[in-house]
Amino acid sequence: MTIAVGERIPDVKVFTFGDKGPEATTAAGVLGKGKVVLFGVPGAFTPTCSDHHLPGFVLRAEELRAKGVDTVVCVSVNDPFVMGAWGKDQHVEGKVVMLADGNGELTEALGLTMDGSGFGLGSRSQRYAAILDDGVVTWLAVEPGPGLQASSVEEVLAAL
Repeated sequence: MTIAVGERIPDVKVFTFGDKGPEATTAAGVLGKGKVVLFGVPGAFTPTCSDHHLPGFVLRAEELRAKGVDTVVCVSVNDPFVMGAWGKDQHVEGKVVMLADGNGELTEALGLTMDGSGFGLGSRSQRYAAILDDGVVTWLAVEPGPGLQASSVEEVLAAL
């Protein structure tokens, strides 16, 4: 069952990638304090994710902050090394936290898994965006199919 508005984000183990490599943390540690914009993508370095979804949040990070957002977080079912490399490639430093859900535990707990086995991707995240206040979902938009409309940075900005 997909997480709903009013529910608390599940607290599972996830990773970030810091100066010393992968750093274990929890979803609550990254997403549980302040106003957070969380967006999920099917895969790092994939076309829509790399050309549109992540870059939109990077380019408009200051607009999000001006609307009261404390942290912007991108999550994908990829390992922390891949998320670190993708973040470096996309110049996210200081703008977007790259969160690695390598085992898909957060994605599964959110009820937002996607079967990408037909594309050679296995179990991945659906494309979505959420606004969280102190770890509680206040807005959620899940893409109904391929493409990027409902979970774009423009939709998030409109919802704030």
